[in-house]
Amino acid sequence: MAGTDQPQPAVRLTGVGKTYPGASAPALSGVSLDIRSNEFFTLLGPSGCGKTTLLRMIAGFESPDEGDVLLDGTSVVGIAPNRRPVNTVFQSYALFPHMTVAQNMAFALDMLGQSRDTIAARVAEMVRLLRLEGLEQRRPNQLSGGQQQRVALGRALAPAPRVLLLDEPLSALDLKLRKEMQVELKRLQTETGITFVFVTHDQEEALTMSDRVAVLSGGKVMQVDPPVTIYEKPANRFVAEFIGDANFLPATCVALDGANAVFVLDSAGADGAQLQVGDAASFAPGAKAELVVRPERIALVPPEQGQLRGEVRTTMYSGSDLMLHCALANGAALRVRLSGAVDAATLQGTVGFAFKPDAVRAFAA
Repeated sequence: MAGTDQPQPAVRLTGVGKTYPGASAPALSGVSLDIRSNEFFTLLGPSGCGKTTLLRMIAGFESPDEGDVLLDGTSVVGIAPNRRPVNTVFQSYALFPHMTVAQNMAFALDMLGQSRDTIAARVAEMVRLLRLEGLEQRRPNQLSGGQQQRVALGRALAPAPRVLLLDEPLSALDLKLRKEMQVELKRLQTETGITFVFVTHDQEEALTMSDRVAVLSGGKVMQVDPPVTIYEKPANRFVAEFIGDANFLPATCVALDGANAVFVLDSAGADGAQLQVGDAASFAPGAKAELVVRPERIALVPPEQGQLRGEVRTTMYSGSDLMLHCALANGAALRVRLSGAVDAATLQGTVGFAFKPDAVRAFAA
């Protein structure tokens, strides 16, 4: 049978649906996902999209109205959270305030009835892994936010769960510490070999750490792919708009060129500006579309070399790059991101904007 040689996913959701009493719309609708063993998998989406409900369903804190949840091929619907091979790290960390770092990490192992020697060895391993040496006898109120987060991770990792669920655990940290912990989380996942399922609304966080990302909206899965595919080849307008910056240009297909299509911008004025779009052979001449291009995929060139022409209206410098807010010939807005130092003289007067076919995506309007 086809597909029998594929590894068993650590988590499988099939047709999962959930509607809360009194809600006008389902929290989840027909969600099917495979989360692979030893994968850093992220559930990404805006508030209310269903990502936390999905995480709680894997943990056992919520039950689906329909569909199934499987861990290592076995349905866990109806099985209590403490009977599942998963652990959860919450946004609040939920550490025991009266316990030391070592005692917090030992708690789950003690509940499992493991021996003192086994517990001591495992706690020592967690302390080394999480770089908490010298803090074993401190209580949570004697730790920084980043240290508390590490203790919460250690407590969850100590029993060696099959799957670790992380519900926006970095949201309470400042930006610098958050960046550091992103690196640490990825390191932990790689070193432990445990499947991590991470919930966040932060696009950069998801792209930075994940092996694959599931983008959710309105209780449905919009796209599941590695970060580079999510960013460079969004499946629809929602994904393109939610992940990073994007320009949206209404256009009409006028010709096909192999796997590419040629579009005339509807808003480009009377100059008949055209863009060639890769992987768009499904469009027929006359079809309306919305073209999507990332600001950093647009090159600034002399006016005669650009497919489009316009002016730079304002610039915003952020250190690593320069965001240009531009206007096309008819006033339509276009954003361009340039990296590195830029000669201000090149931004004066009329400028050209150049696009490669693989830099533009087309969605049916």
